[in-house]
Amino acid sequence: MSVTVSSSDAPEAIPDAGSSPPAGGGHSRWRPTLGEPRKVFELSFSGVGLTVAGFFFSLSLLPSLLPRAAVVQGVASGVTVLIGYGVGAGAQALWEYLGIPVITGRVRRILVPVIVALVIMSAALAVWRLVGWQNQIRSLYGMEPTSPTVWPVIVVVAIVVAALILVVSRSLRLLFRTVFQWLGRRLPRRVAAVTGTAVLLVIIWSLLTGVLVNGFFAAANATFAPNDTRVTEDMTRPTLPERSGSPQSLSSWDSLGRQGRYFVGGGPTVAELDTANGGGAKEPIRVYAGLTGADTIQGRADLLLAELKRSGAFDRKVLVVATTTGTGFLDSNGVDPLEFAWNGDTAIAGVQYSYLPSWISLLADQEAVKETSQVVFATVHEYWATLPEATRPKLYLYGLSLGSFGVESILQSINILNEPIDGALMVGPPFVNPLHQQLSAERDPGSPASLPIYEQGRTVRFANEQGGLDRTTGPWGPTRLVYLQHASDPVVFFSTSMAFSKPEWLYNGQRGPDVSERMGWFPVVTMWQTLLDLAGAGDVPMGYGHLYSATANLESWLAVTQPPGWTPERVKALSKILEARPYVNT
Repeated sequence: MSVTVSSSDAPEAIPDAGSSPPAGGGHSRWRPTLGEPRKVFELSFSGVGLTVAGFFFSLSLLPSLLPRAAVVQGVASGVTVLIGYGVGAGAQALWEYLGIPVITGRVRRILVPVIVALVIMSAALAVWRLVGWQNQIRSLYGMEPTSPTVWPVIVVVAIVVAALILVVSRSLRLLFRTVFQWLGRRLPRRVAAVTGTAVLLVIIWSLLTGVLVNGFFAAANATFAPNDTRVTEDMTRPTLPERSGSPQSLSSWDSLGRQGRYFVGGGPTVAELDTANGGGAKEPIRVYAGLTGADTIQGRADLLLAELKRSGAFDRKVLVVATTTGTGFLDSNGVDPLEFAWNGDTAIAGVQYSYLPSWISLLADQEAVKETSQVVFATVHEYWATLPEATRPKLYLYGLSLGSFGVESILQSINILNEPIDGALMVGPPFVNPLHQQLSAERDPGSPASLPIYEQGRTVRFANEQGGLDRTTGPWGPTRLVYLQHASDPVVFFSTSMAFSKPEWLYNGQRGPDVSERMGWFPVVTMWQTLLDLAGAGDVPMGYGHLYSATANLESWLAVTQPPGWTPERVKALSKILEARPYVNT
């Protein structure tokens, strides 16, 4: 099959239905046509499209927020190349459709080779510098350097991805041409084009947002639900009454779900707390309600409240209502430091709302996490508010990733007004969080987009691995809210607006210390690269991307809950203990 570089990938014109056949032409030539189906998959390409695709290939190799594995880079390059080809081919088709004169003659003979040479040089330079760019980020993260041996994987994956997208796009073109041809026999040309396009777009959109999406989520639930019931050897069923799943518990071990079992079976022991704090520790209370613990959200909330009452949680100094991530996960780096800081005089409660991993829950479970968070909080808060203020525990909220979305939904609910909470810690807030977006947009002048200051930190403050909570000298009120976020976390900083406008956190003086100085911005490409970074946000060293260290969580909890007697020396000593503990991201 020969390769043809055509002037355009634009559809062929459709003669008006009912018009007379041209002189000397047969009926088959007169019939409306948009190209024979057998030619749809011929290797013919737009010259301008190929040129722009080559330039986009160079852009696809530029660094983004996170270091990219060879397979991820191949996917990024394959998709970016097809985006560039579509942009170039579309621009050329529009140019020809509008009848704008094209460059011809000697100027064209000189200009075309120059442009092609520039594209080839740009791609060669990007290829040569890719390993250096990636190693600069890897060095920033303390990772081992990569080598040029990644190139075969990148090339193969990029070709496969680009070919698959090309087949799909040309299949759609065949579909549109077939429909146009059929309608063109019955309707005027423009009416046929508009009608056919409208009908096909509605059908395709319905399939993508209806059948395919519902099928995807159904398949995801069927895939991940069995994993939630699996009991493995590294799960330890608790025997003490302070834990859900114990023999005394109202929430059975089997009903807790996979992440719930890890949560109630983990955490520091009294012996570990005594060693760290010099004695006097209490057994930390951890209660949990899994999806199968009750048939309704209110039923699971009532079960959680009953567990809190049974375990004596309302007699502790600190009570945390924690919103889980998609699978029901509560990060040990987030909850363990609180128990160390208060020497076990704590109670932490969580409720599962999904089986799905966070990246799917981010799309599917926003309403589920919002409703679950509000119902659970309202149930616990209503009882807590009836207790004597002098003896009841301080009430806090905690959420990692999509869990912070649930915390925000609580903070904006009416139930919190009469009896406000004492504080909240929100870690790695995703880009869908409306309150986080508002606070960042309305930050104090001069504060960086990667780590804002809002109203001089009177209620809300932002922190990262390097600290940041004390960047303002203004007073911090009794109710303290903290956002812990990394500038290198795509879960926090991804936005579709990046497609056409440079995000503020990429400007000089605005970007964080963990964002490569080599990362720039290009329309569409940077958004696509950051979108791909979402998948690898949890596959980086601790303290970068979407992995938040125990030390950063500890410092945030100390600022929010203000336990007595903590000095910088004690904090440093506990930090060493926490960092030495094994971290298992279940």
